[in-house]
Amino acid sequence: MTKNTVSIFISFLILMSCNGLNKKSISIENTSKFDYVDKVISIPWEGLQAHYPWVDAENFKIINTKTKLEIPYQMEYRGTNSPVNLLLQISLKSGEKMKLTCLQEKPSVFVTKTYGRYVPERLDDFAWENDKIAFRMYGKALDQRPAENAYGMDVWVKRTDRMVINERYKRGKYHEDLGDGMDYYKVGLTLGAGDCAPFVNDSVWYSKHYNTWKVLDNGPLRTTFTLDFDAWDVAGTPFTATKTITLDAGSQLNKIEVTYKAESEGTISVAVGIIKRPEEGVEWMQKEKGILGYWEPQHGEDGITGVGVIIPSKVDEMKLFNEQYLVISEATLNKPFVYYAGAAWNKAGVITTHKQWFDYLEVQAQQLSNNGLVIKFQ
Repeated sequence: MTKNTVSIFISFLILMSCNGLNKKSISIENTSKFDYVDKVISIPWEGLQAHYPWVDAENFKIINTKTKLEIPYQMEYRGTNSPVNLLLQISLKSGEKMKLTCLQEKPSVFVTKTYGRYVPERLDDFAWENDKIAFRMYGKALDQRPAENAYGMDVWVKRTDRMVINERYKRGKYHEDLGDGMDYYKVGLTLGAGDCAPFVNDSVWYSKHYNTWKVLDNGPLRTTFTLDFDAWDVAGTPFTATKTITLDAGSQLNKIEVTYKAESEGTISVAVGIIKRPEEGVEWMQKEKGILGYWEPQHGEDGITGVGVIIPSKVDEMKLFNEQYLVISEATLNKPFVYYAGAAWNKAGVITTHKQWFDYLEVQAQQLSNNGLVIKFQ
């Protein structure tokens, strides 16, 4: 074989690899009884690189092998300098399987479906959103404004898949629906829409507002950030906390990881709460399933907000306590306590009844306990 022939042969092999003609693929099968719609899934970056040695963070496209359509993705860094996971957004019916192929081509610019930021122009808020719903937590500047004080997690309802946080802060009209939703959810001195706090001596021990923040990833498919809370008194013991919050595209729920720290080791009782309105709404307490759902009463022309909590670990108690629905569980000090909390708005036109909201929460809880997605490199 001549030198020129060898060169041509090597070029052909490279071309085959780059175009996926080596028939390598990623198989994803939904073995569950549920359909997954616009689900964000994780593939370990190390596994992808082992399967496709040529791949790096900027030079590949992922397509559905059958339809040839491009699959949106995001590199997840978790606050590090190197990719940890490849995030994909897929839809897969129960029993269905799909094959994906990596191509050495420049990917498209994907639509941003999650976003979050620190908001210094509004009393140190931290606000975040996806294509379904939006939320915020209150920062340390609010400590100096007792007349405006609020404790827990706030909901900003949406009826658009666009990112709207920046627009709303810029125009300053949070409480008016100008076509994309609004802020009419009242948190007050409660846990709001699913915040968490120690529950000791039959009392909720609220922390101060968060002091520092860090964005770990910020779209287009997943936004993750941490909020750190300065020490506060819990029944005579100083505690600090770090909350890591993750919101995926297409989901009504945040994944929340809370780490409580104290000088001692052991466990602490914690409460995840939802504020109850004075008017009649619909509550749904499923202690054995770890699900708390609440469909609020109609709020005039603003509509109805559904709020929900899922606790994957053991739940000790669910109860109405001082005008809040509380889920009481146990957290190990210095280790993350993981739960899910979120909301839906009937005027978004997707989840419009309490039954639809409670069904959504139950399906999500079952998917968390057994997601049924089998991913293989082939």
